Amino acid sequence: MHGEVDALVIGAGVSGLSTAICLQEAGLRVLVRSAQPPERSTSMMASAMIGPSFAGPGDPALGWQRETVRRLTPDTPGVRVLDGRMAARPAGMVPPGVERFEGYRPCRPEELPEGYGTAFWVRQPVVDMPPYLRHLADRFTAAGGRLVLEPVRSLDEAAEVAPLVANCAGLGAAELTGDRQLKPVRGPKIVVANPGIEHFFIEAPLGPIWAGFIPHGDRVVLGGTHRDSDDTTPDEAEAAEIIRRCAVVEPRLADAPVLEHSVGLRPGRPAPRLELEKLGRARIVHNYGHAGTGVMLSWGCAKEAADLLVS
Repeated sequence: MHGEVDALVIGAGVSGLSTAICLQEAGLRVLVRSAQPPERSTSMMASAMIGPSFAGPGDPALGWQRETVRRLTPDTPGVRVLDGRMAARPAGMVPPGVERFEGYRPCRPEELPEGYGTAFWVRQPVVDMPPYLRHLADRFTAAGGRLVLEPVRSLDEAAEVAPLVANCAGLGAAELTGDRQLKPVRGPKIVVANPGIEHFFIEAPLGPIWAGFIPHGDRVVLGGTHRDSDDTTPDEAEAAEIIRRCAVVEPRLADAPVLEHSVGLRPGRPAPRLELEKLGRARIVHNYGHAGTGVMLSWGCAKEAADLLVS
């Protein structure tokens, strides 16, 4: 198929579509191939909040997040900027430099949730994934891109399709590359009717189970857990515990009707893989393994992936 397209992107989640758009911006003809449409990708399961990032100096995640924030303006479909609280159970657990975050202020005593020793307010972009993914897919196809629902079986096959390949296959990258560091991480998603909540809440640091909720209009997305597993069977006891922990912070959630209970698998990895390799005459960039930060790092990683391919 060389000559018909300049670049092939594997995967139609947030990483794949963002990378495809960056490649289009570089003037390339781009084809996206995926086993699932965007609305059935793992990205659809994300909450999703863009920061704040507590990565240390020199961590590339800082730059990746900044690029995402730069791209996600309030007029982007699905994107809003909200005030919310971040809290930790130990007292005095305040990350260094937090006072630089937009909207930062320590919580007053009456704003400190039960069971938490530290909490503060920040202002962050949040993304409602269904309209946002539709926006990315529409933007890509409106610019002449093609999205084909056909899985890529191997990188050798991909190299036959186009001279430039972006591997944004998420968990599917394990089969394509043999990467043993890539593991499925179970992530239940509980969506309830919004009883009038206007601010988000996130417990940090994220452990095996935590409390977190983000309002998206008439819905609130609740979380969450972090457990290595490829089981996507909804667990009612697990959901009840998530709702209970969130209701301790916001009692109105206790009786909110559950609209959705589903389970996705995050592409877990010690660190995202973002690197270039050659396969015969083709150039392949790997952009996967973002675990629960795929949306937050999406545009920064996409830009770097595209730059690696076209440089």
